[in-house]
Amino acid sequence: MTRRPLLPTAVLATTALASACGAGAASDGASAGTAFPEPVTVENCGAELTFDAPPERVVMLKSAAVPFLHELGAMDRVVARAGEFPAEYYDEATLAELEDVPLLTDELDTSGHLQISKEVVVAQRPDLVLGEVDNLSRGALEAVDVPLVEEPALCDTGGARPSFDDVWSQTALYGEVFGEPERAEEAVAAMQERLADLEAEVADRPTRTAAVLYPTVGGGVTYAYGTGSMAQPQLEAAGFQNVFDDVDERVFEVGPEELLGRDPDVLVLLHSAGDPAAVEDAVTSLPGAEDLTAVREDALVTQLFNFTEPPSPLAVEGLERIIDATAPGAGS
Repeated sequence: MTRRPLLPTAVLATTALASACGAGAASDGASAGTAFPEPVTVENCGAELTFDAPPERVVMLKSAAVPFLHELGAMDRVVARAGEFPAEYYDEATLAELEDVPLLTDELDTSGHLQISKEVVVAQRPDLVLGEVDNLSRGALEAVDVPLVEEPALCDTGGARPSFDDVWSQTALYGEVFGEPERAEEAVAAMQERLADLEAEVADRPTRTAAVLYPTVGGGVTYAYGTGSMAQPQLEAAGFQNVFDDVDERVFEVGPEELLGRDPDVLVLLHSAGDPAAVEDAVTSLPGAEDLTAVREDALVTQLFNFTEPPSPLAVEGLERIIDATAPGAGS
């Protein structure tokens, strides 16, 4: 399962002069953080970002970064957020932190992607943006000296096979950026211990097959997740064989006939928001779905998208949910 180094090779201490993308760019009333002894440079999705000081005005455009920042005690640096932040993802303390952050918009297009303009984001005077969206690229933000950090699994770099090591690496990267490397190390150690406990819990279970799907509610394309997604190591850690483990893509369309041919014992259904029952209906209403073993045996596990993708502390939580839902006698 281990495919990437534990420590973030992307994190590079450097004595080079800060780039134009450096933190500390906050101005006009922004509270500047204490400068790093030396600028810190990190590599993210093929881009090098140099920070003179920990960011103090963060705009968050995706929900995946929330648990990282909570673990580092950095949620108070977030000045605005946009998109969906389902309450089910977070514990009480994180929810309280999130509720203190103004929501710019939660407008999504029909495919579930955030719609927000560059002007709205830049008006917040951010010194860091977390999460790239379709109509606001890294390049567009670089043009106004605002750095962007994306979750590596969502970068368009291709070829990498995610693992839980990516969770540890990204936690360490955020720790470097926000000047909290010790807290990051403690968080990683706690997550690694939790993962080991979960893997031990399923060690004696018989191996079953599973598939992770993202159905379209109301009719439309059904997506499946291959070895290029976090679904692969998550299913492996839960004691399942991914029926799509011969597909190296992250996510791809799958039809009913293909699904019937693979016939997984368990279906893990992902969704971004809304009623989980509607998500299950989107699968059970597919032609021939009644012949799927998972449907016939009611072995459906429905959970929010970030509990599997991208690699984040929520993927560890999602693993525990899958293991609990598929435990002997649990009904899945």
